Amino acid sequence: MSKILSAFSAGILLGLGLCISAMTNPQKVLSFLDITGSWDPSLALVLISAVMIAFIGYQLTRLMKKPVFETKFQFPHRSDIDLHLIGGATLFGIGWGLVGLCPGPGLLLIFTSPASALWFVPALLLGLWIGRPMHRKARARAARRAAVNLI
Repeated sequence: MSKILSAFSAGILLGLGLCISAMTNPQKVLSFLDITGSWDPSLALVLISAVMIAFIGYQLTRLMKKPVFETKFQFPHRSDIDLHLIGGATLFGIGWGLVGLCPGPGLLLIFTSPASALWFVPALLLGLWIGRPMHRKARARAARRAAVNLI
């Protein structure tokens, strides 16, 4: 129950942060991305704040033996850059640049702008469904690599 409450609280905090910072407003995001036109640099503060908070969080993990609600920390094991990473980042960037939304703020549209959510949420779910086989293959490859590294 503690893990569920912790995850729920983190989700609420993220949602509030996205709303307060206007990351749920596609026009605000598109203005930030339009560096040659009417550029709005205010979201740079949001990005800088997010990096600083993540940095502090990672530093705190060095001081803790284990997380509060888990038995151990789970960090990424891979550090290589492959075509799947580049392709995924490219698709994410293109989608974000076209509509000014990424999945978190896009899901908040259900509550803040239901009419906009009618097109975004199904498109997001379709993209997740299409990418699922590639995700399964990538996880299987990562498991094989981890098994080889253990030997």
